[in-house]
Amino acid sequence: MTASFILSYWMQQRQERIETALSTRLPSANQCVGKTSEQLAEAMSYSTLNGGKRLRALLVYAAGDVFGVDLELLDAPASAVEMIHAYSLVHDDMPIMDNDDLRRGRPTCHKAYDDATALLVGDALQSLAFETLCDDVLSPIQQSQMVKTLAQQSGVFGMAGGQAIDLESVGESLDINALQKMHELKTGALIRASVRLGALASTQIDDAILTTLDKYAFCIGLAFQVQDDVLDVTADTDTLGKTQGADIALNKPTYPALLGLEAAQKKATDLITQALVELDALPYNTQILAALAQFVIKRAH
Repeated sequence: MTASFILSYWMQQRQERIETALSTRLPSANQCVGKTSEQLAEAMSYSTLNGGKRLRALLVYAAGDVFGVDLELLDAPASAVEMIHAYSLVHDDMPIMDNDDLRRGRPTCHKAYDDATALLVGDALQSLAFETLCDDVLSPIQQSQMVKTLAQQSGVFGMAGGQAIDLESVGESLDINALQKMHELKTGALIRASVRLGALASTQIDDAILTTLDKYAFCIGLAFQVQDDVLDVTADTDTLGKTQGADIALNKPTYPALLGLEAAQKKATDLITQALVELDALPYNTQILAALAQFVIKRAH
């Protein structure tokens, strides 16, 4: 049995699990009758249950797996981080930001509904993410640690801050250090949060372990964005599930634009190599985390 087969089977099992976990936590239109907006609930599900790699949830499960954490303890943090990610994509696609028509091969939320609904979908998903972390299967200490982690990595010093820098940088000439800082926040912060959330579900962790895992997550988070920039150049719209060449059309700074395509691809590979070095320092079975690191740069979309 090959490593790629093992990862493929593991990913399929966890992807099915997260879809179920999200479905049970998202409000249904029927639940909202006479209580709140049925359309808002429908649009939340439309924007969240639309496939995708579920990489962030997979990283939660994989990090928890390192320490033998029961899957039931990982469903809430895996769901929460996917809700934050979904909200960020809904807002990112809106006309006031990237103005995209497609997401995962379907009309974006503001296209399927309207701008106001898309804005509220993001707001509601963000609130639901933190409510989800207050799951009774987690201890109060774990809940507070996870809430703080996700809040920090989603906010001004994390994903939202990176998005702001991204918007401010359109048409500007960023150097490679500024570009990296933007992506550390915009993309990398939520990936780092995912790994930390999975680890925090364990009672075996200490600060040294968390630091090593964070170095691993930092590397794959940046590699993920470098690969995204590469795919924006090399893949087609059907494969990507979103508009190919969107970054070029918006005159955004990217790794291929600054380094050249081959150098950008090498940077992604080097980052994954460093991520694997970090895992080697841990006295645990990190096979799945290592395989996910390789997946980050081998994916086609």
